[in-house]
Amino acid sequence: MSPPPILVLTQGDPAGIGPEILAKLLLDPDGGGGRAWRPLVVAELAALDALRRSLPNLAWDRLQPLASVPSREELDALPADRVPLLDPVGAARKIAFGSSGPADAAGAMAALDAGIRLVRASAADALVTAPVSKGSIARHHLPGFKGHTDYLAAAAGLERYGRDYLMAFLAPDLQVALLTVHEPLKEALQRIDGPALDAALACLGRHAGGRIALAGLNPHAGEGGLLGSEDAELLAPAVERGRQRGEDVHGPESADSLFARARSGEFDWVLALYHDQGLIAVKTAAFGLATNWTLGLPFLRTSVDHGTAFAIAGKGIADARPLQHVVETTLGLIAGDLPRGRRVS
Repeated sequence: MSPPPILVLTQGDPAGIGPEILAKLLLDPDGGGGRAWRPLVVAELAALDALRRSLPNLAWDRLQPLASVPSREELDALPADRVPLLDPVGAARKIAFGSSGPADAAGAMAALDAGIRLVRASAADALVTAPVSKGSIARHHLPGFKGHTDYLAAAAGLERYGRDYLMAFLAPDLQVALLTVHEPLKEALQRIDGPALDAALACLGRHAGGRIALAGLNPHAGEGGLLGSEDAELLAPAVERGRQRGEDVHGPESADSLFARARSGEFDWVLALYHDQGLIAVKTAAFGLATNWTLGLPFLRTSVDHGTAFAIAGKGIADARPLQHVVETTLGLIAGDLPRGRRVS
């Protein structure tokens, strides 16, 4: 029997709900022993210790801080209910839940960088990230930071735009990838061009496959030019080039009905042109049940579909079920399965 997969889980912003949902997922007093995977948590011990008062019923004694990066053999040798912890900062400090400062931004990035190193070195089978604060990181630590996706791609040596990676979301009956991600809508629209469309459709076809629908830009996909010319002049030729490459791509399809059609099974994937075009549909259909998957990386990375939730951080009321769902989806991806039955290439 092969050993269980190892998932590295990073804390996200330590002032947000990341540490809490990790603790609830992994330190449930009624769970742990029957887990079909092994966790390796990369989080500040200070953040977890700060939660003990608000979460007294968790099995905190199962947490096992490590002095160094463990080997797979060392992890497998631990009792099944133990939760190994690597502290990427190693400093005792006060956590002000709900307010992310310079130390929190630095801690979030230290955990993410450590997680990337672990999964790139094949010390783990996947990287699961809790939510970070893009604003805090950009303001306090790394100017220009716009989110996990581009940062992970840069760490893997992939080029931004005209590139072989996409932000994708896997929900029970809807799978959506994004052409552009975290940027102002005006800038995102300026990036919708032939090379970007070609690269994104090719990436989606290569790494996921299935029946791909390209969302239209204008209402009713331009309605024959009545409502704009971009769909006919820019998007339709990209679809035709994709079909010539052998991709099963369709469109551009009117975005107002496309996501419902995809949920009914007409399409396997939707390529949305900008963030909210895709994410409003995903989060309306399956908020808390969708997995953020960075498609095209040389390692497997997933995350929850929600943010840091600073308003409830540290209060003991955050819901860990979305993270549990992400873990289940991640294990499926490790096994080679997408939620709707296709195989991961």
